[in-house]
Amino acid sequence: MQKEFIISGFGGQGILFIGKLLAYTGMKNNYQVSWLPSYGPEMRGGTASCNVIISDDAIGSPLVTEATEVIAMNGPSFVKFEKSVAKGGTLYYDSSLVQPTPTRDDINYVGVEATKLATEMGMGKLANMFLVGKVLKESKVFELDVVFEALKGLVPAKKPELYDLNKKAIEAGANL
Repeated sequence: MQKEFIISGFGGQGILFIGKLLAYTGMKNNYQVSWLPSYGPEMRGGTASCNVIISDDAIGSPLVTEATEVIAMNGPSFVKFEKSVAKGGTLYYDSSLVQPTPTRDDINYVGVEATKLATEMGMGKLANMFLVGKVLKESKVFELDVVFEALKGLVPAKKPELYDLNKKAIEAGANL
């Protein structure tokens, strides 16, 4: 098994956290993992992306050039990384923020109204987790229970309520 992810959006949308969650879940489940973050100096509001590779075998390079999954949380990310999706791969996007004009017929497009749903549920800052839930369900890279176990290790001990909120958002996304 080898899954290659590109996750991208604006700084402050939880892009790097998605990558950490995927990589940490893979590591805790004895996969080879790579997590390569990239962000501009302005951080919040600037661009942020990360490459995550999860594999049974050794990983030769942390750079993803043909992703099995791309998560685009804004329009510029959709445009920039659409060409990076491997043939047969999937581009997930926040359809609350992105009105795409798909240019390829050899990949799958999955829109999730993540920002809208998160806001309606009183979890506006967790749109990223709605998308993660959908990605986990569709890609079958991990079962939700192993992701929730890894999530415990990423939520700050001082803010245990964040675990429940993130878990709820992931479950809601998986149930879409």
